[in-house]
Amino acid sequence: MARSVPERDAACAIAQAAAVVGDWWSLLLVRETARGRHRFDELQQELGISRKVLTERLAHLVASGVLEKVPYHQGPVRYEYRLTAVGRALLPVLVSMQDWADRWLLGDGTLTASADEHGADAHRMHELPGTRLPRLTLPAHTGVALDPLDVDRRATVLFCYPATGRPSPLPDGWADIPGTLGCTLENRLFRDAYGDFTAAGVAVRGVSTQRPDEQRRFAEEEDIPFPLLSDMDAGLAAALRLPTFRAGQALRLKRAVLVVDRERTVRHVQFPVADIPAAVETSLDVAKGL
Repeated sequence: MARSVPERDAACAIAQAAAVVGDWWSLLLVRETARGRHRFDELQQELGISRKVLTERLAHLVASGVLEKVPYHQGPVRYEYRLTAVGRALLPVLVSMQDWADRWLLGDGTLTASADEHGADAHRMHELPGTRLPRLTLPAHTGVALDPLDVDRRATVLFCYPATGRPSPLPDGWADIPGTLGCTLENRLFRDAYGDFTAAGVAVRGVSTQRPDEQRRFAEEEDIPFPLLSDMDAGLAAALRLPTFRAGQALRLKRAVLVVDRERTVRHVQFPVADIPAAVETSLDVAKGL
């Protein structure tokens, strides 16, 4: 069970946070609810946790305000466990932990926006096909919040990229990080092929962790016809366990291209992306075949 905070650490925010989510199972429950698993049985099956421990940890996270119980069945009443605003605020922390472990525990410590094809993050991405994208919304450069998936199209192509250099300057040493260059090119290539995607009934979404106002200025300057979505709060990164890297004291998405069908199932993943023009063409070919 969760520990109480000793009096000597009562004013320590780290100790207070550890008392809420410092437990192995509590962190994994936040991870799984972010991934769209909300019911007791599916959480137990995914984590291999005993019913007793799961009941205790869920009760603790509810009491701490991280999760809330939402009824989904009457007679008898059954509940789902959903992240609250407090819980969603933990997602950047969770993704930062993943990023730290990808680099320092599962990798060799190299700062990179790309990946070894046989690395842990590549393995995680290659296992994504068949995964369902949870329902969530992200702020778009257009000023509204959008579902990353366009359910009116046969498929949606989500291309994740680190950051464009306009309107805000990129951090010092950006060009020295492998895999960072090419974000403007990628947006332009999807823009130039947008008519082909539209004709095929395929939606396109660009995703980065830049703010929506930054994305808006870039979209206006480059005449981008599709939504640019901001994952600055790490909702999508947590939902799909997307690989990231840290530059300029901010988490950035590594370049990846996903094709998701209208049933919210990931059907194809390209990661790492070494050849951007080929990735655009491949995503169109795959989406047209769905």
